[in-house]
Amino acid sequence: MNVRIVLFAKPRELVGQPNLELALPAGATAADAWSQLSTRYDLGPLPRSFRCAVNSEYAGWNDPLKDGDELAVIPPVSGGAIGQRQGLVALREAPLDPAAIADRIRGAEEGALVVFQGIVRTHSRGKQVRALVYEAYGAMAQKQMEQLAEEARRRWPILDLAIVHRTGTLQVGEISVVIAVTASHRGEAFDACEWLIDELKHTVPIWKKEVYTEGEAWIDDRP
Repeated sequence: MNVRIVLFAKPRELVGQPNLELALPAGATAADAWSQLSTRYDLGPLPRSFRCAVNSEYAGWNDPLKDGDELAVIPPVSGGAIGQRQGLVALREAPLDPAAIADRIRGAEEGALVVFQGIVRTHSRGKQVRALVYEAYGAMAQKQMEQLAEEARRRWPILDLAIVHRTGTLQVGEISVVIAVTASHRGEAFDACEWLIDELKHTVPIWKKEVYTEGEAWIDDRP
């Protein structure tokens, strides 16, 4: 059977291409696919922190694959419109405007608006940063962000929200992510906003490369 492998961040750089086809025996698992890929490109053992997705859904490494499946190798992550009002969940290559994003979800009935902005800083891990590069597994990242938005609506009586993340190369001082939440009271707005950024950094397949004055590195922001 033939399986399409999709790679991101460091594995993509090591292999030298974002996707490729693998011929596998019937009943082969995602782990078997990694083993063949590793043998071909000398990638080493499967890192314990890596996850995988089959057809844009998180899966287990021991799950069997089928002919025509798309297997995405998910390294640790760095940290469109959806239902109800005019909530916004999106990946964007263009610079973000927090005020415009916040205005998109504002209405007449809320008593609180909380906005979080992630900003590219000049120093990280003892090194001077020149730029950040964000890479996303587009369709799956969008889906995961929409699921987070739905879960936040279930957890808190919020009125509306926005989750917008940049992709591509960002310079120091640029905004990488905006999360905005409106609610009747500030408590639920603060709680939902904090939960959303924490979960986004832990679960959504978006990767961050820090480019230093000397060298560069893909970053795992998970504790």
